[in-house]
Amino acid sequence: MIDLIIWLAQNILLAFYNFAYALFNPGLWLDWSNKESLMRFIYYGGSVEFFFVLFTTFLVLTGIGMWKNSFMWGMVRGLEGFANTIGRFAAWAGLIMVIQQIIIIFMQRIFTAAEIGVGFGSVFSKDVSWWAEELKLYNAMIVTLCVSYTFVQGGHVRVDLVYSAVKFRTKRVIDMLGSLLFMMPVAIITWMYGWYFLWRHLVVPNPSASDTLERLLLKSRALRWNVETIGFSPNGFNAYFLFKVLLVAYAGLVFLHAIAFFYRSYLEWKEGEESEGKYLDKDKLGDEDAELVANIH
Repeated sequence: MIDLIIWLAQNILLAFYNFAYALFNPGLWLDWSNKESLMRFIYYGGSVEFFFVLFTTFLVLTGIGMWKNSFMWGMVRGLEGFANTIGRFAAWAGLIMVIQQIIIIFMQRIFTAAEIGVGFGSVFSKDVSWWAEELKLYNAMIVTLCVSYTFVQGGHVRVDLVYSAVKFRTKRVIDMLGSLLFMMPVAIITWMYGWYFLWRHLVVPNPSASDTLERLLLKSRALRWNVETIGFSPNGFNAYFLFKVLLVAYAGLVFLHAIAFFYRSYLEWKEGEESEGKYLDKDKLGDEDAELVANIH
């Protein structure tokens, strides 16, 4: 137990040094024209060092927020605003998906076209099957990029066995524990899996979560880009590496919103029922839409 405490303390203290070193030496991990720099970026993105930088930052910001609640409310508004902005933008993928599906049906069934081209002058032309398979990308964008937005809007389905029967402050305690014990760990595990899953489909030699920094730097001598462009069918969608990018983005958004949800739950627990929904930016239906929803129900 003592060894674990010492290990945690050492890594928390080192996090300040690691953060400052990375901040003042960006060329060591952002200069991707240098193969060693790219390998450092890959290593640190899924490293213990990166985890403790995030963990220490969370502890520091939480400490400041508990001392000054207005600062914590500012972080809640900022993180929820970020989630809403990303989600509201990504939600347009649903409309694009519907329009593209209609075009595919018309081009394939009515005009019997084999290809669909988009653009002026330099036309981007692909087989109809490519456009049909690409629809899955829009669906993935909605699922991964709108996840925290949907959470802010209260749109996720939840199974309620105990929550509705307990008092207001007990609910906030449940929410705090849920964000710390479920949302954050799941987001971290998904990130760790998705990070190396992504890079194994972008570069060779393939990086591994078990590789040390020294081993990855040795691998960098043979490093080259090898972006995955293999489709499930000969003429089908061939940019499946984008799904790996979305998986990493999903994990990052869930982790950030877990922080926002923890802070909101803590502040509402501390300030009481009058603070419920404070600064919450939820989308509102227009009068006609509200009437339509009421009639449906």
